[in-house]
Amino acid sequence: MLVCSLVLLVAVAAVRISSRSGLPSLLLYLGIGIAMGQDGFFDVKFDNAELTQVIGYAALVVILAEGGLGTKWKEIKPALPAAVVLSLLGVGVSVGVTAAGAHYLVGLEWRQALIIGAVVSSTDAAAVFSVLRKVPLPARITGVLEAESGFNDAPVVILVVAFSTIGEVDSWYVLIGEIALELAIGAAVGLAVGWLGAYGLRHVALPASGLYPIAVMAIAVSAYAAGAMLHGSGFLAVYLAAMILGNAKLPHWPATRGFADGLGWLAQIGMFVLLGLLVTPHDLLDDFWPAVVVGLVLTVVARPLEVFISLAPFRLPWQEKALMSWAGLRGAVPIILATIPMVSGIDGSTRVFNIVFVLVVVYTLIQGPTLPWLAKALNIADDPSEAADLGIESAPLERLRGHLLSVAIPAKSKMHGVEVGELRMPSGAAVTLVVRDGKSFVPTPSTVLRRGDELLVVATDPVRDAAEARLRAVGEGGKLAGWLGTGGHNGGDEALTGPHVSGALKAVKKLGRTDDTKKRDGDKDEPHKRNAKAHH
Repeated sequence: MLVCSLVLLVAVAAVRISSRSGLPSLLLYLGIGIAMGQDGFFDVKFDNAELTQVIGYAALVVILAEGGLGTKWKEIKPALPAAVVLSLLGVGVSVGVTAAGAHYLVGLEWRQALIIGAVVSSTDAAAVFSVLRKVPLPARITGVLEAESGFNDAPVVILVVAFSTIGEVDSWYVLIGEIALELAIGAAVGLAVGWLGAYGLRHVALPASGLYPIAVMAIAVSAYAAGAMLHGSGFLAVYLAAMILGNAKLPHWPATRGFADGLGWLAQIGMFVLLGLLVTPHDLLDDFWPAVVVGLVLTVVARPLEVFISLAPFRLPWQEKALMSWAGLRGAVPIILATIPMVSGIDGSTRVFNIVFVLVVVYTLIQGPTLPWLAKALNIADDPSEAADLGIESAPLERLRGHLLSVAIPAKSKMHGVEVGELRMPSGAAVTLVVRDGKSFVPTPSTVLRRGDELLVVATDPVRDAAEARLRAVGEGGKLAGWLGTGGHNGGDEALTGPHVSGALKAVKKLGRTDDTKKRDGDKDEPHKRNAKAHH
């Protein structure tokens, strides 16, 4: 327990180094495992490929679930057709080109070459986005890359298992039929489990908020298990189920998201440390240059062909295709899949594992630090000054048939400087509490909101979605969001359109504030005076 806790602490500290250096954290985790292994400081002997595969599969399920929970449907929906084509046609192109290079340039047998081609054809979104935190990409690119990494695991696993089976490999049309069937079953199971799980969590109030994250992860894992038991793609099932849960506006969502994020980090740490233990560094020297050659074919030839052929019908700019070609980082999945032929007892499987291991490490070192530079050079980095989205957490109030919405105003939100009355919340929703600098108070309509404030909003069930939409609209567009094209509820002022009414709006709001103040003072005649002023 002491060793495991120290490894976790070192791995957590390594994330800080990773964020500053631009290197994906997986390399640091692998380094920790290698340092503990046979050629390292602790001389830990570990060669159980079967246990590594089992733990790797479990970790991969958690990582895919965490990725699905963080996928925003509004970003991935436009990118879905391109991602599906990349995950099917693109994988076929990548496997064929890479296998041909491994066979003719390195001299591997066709079975070994096909296994390597299939293993390294799966991209890793965690590795891609870990080096792009400082240079965010436009939503259309991140949507394609994220969806591709979630979808292409399924066909790749099927191909690797097929190529690693002792005996004759099935004909190509049989493989295509098996892939289509398993993907269809996995998709159906994932959609069904995700929808049922989201429906249940939205209509059943659990006694403790800490149970919601556990329930969400349990539902996601059950989707993988059900898909696998039905001879479908469990990886596709868990990703789709998690994506549905992640877009279902579940109660206590920020807590659930944080819990899943922590589990994802833990899965990555454990998986890569174990892979580092499994490898024997002095055995990698003989396979270093073959790995470099195969990686060069994959990176310079196979991946660009895969992207440009698959995305030809979608008319994307060549700059975006070039970035997506270079952003095909390999991480957790290829190394885990490289243990499948080892467990199956395929001849030369140890060499296949070593080549894949070296390829992932070397080309992650090359591609990782250069991705932000390439994004800037191609002038497709996203605008960092864009207004930040609001994080809204809700808890169901069963007896009141309402919801509590907890809203934190981030630094870049345009809600800064907006008065509570100017939020124009729909009827049935109201801001009831503001927490500022550790102190809470009940706001008045004239209370000016600031960055860092936390709001407690009460909304009845029929207007909950409208209240959330209005809050997000003000966060993106400010007090005039409804008139400047930003979505959201206009609070009954829909007839007023255009910037030219801003002065009238201020006058009316000022009158409204005066009216509220004098009402509190007991002035019964003020409404008539206000109406006269408004008419004038």
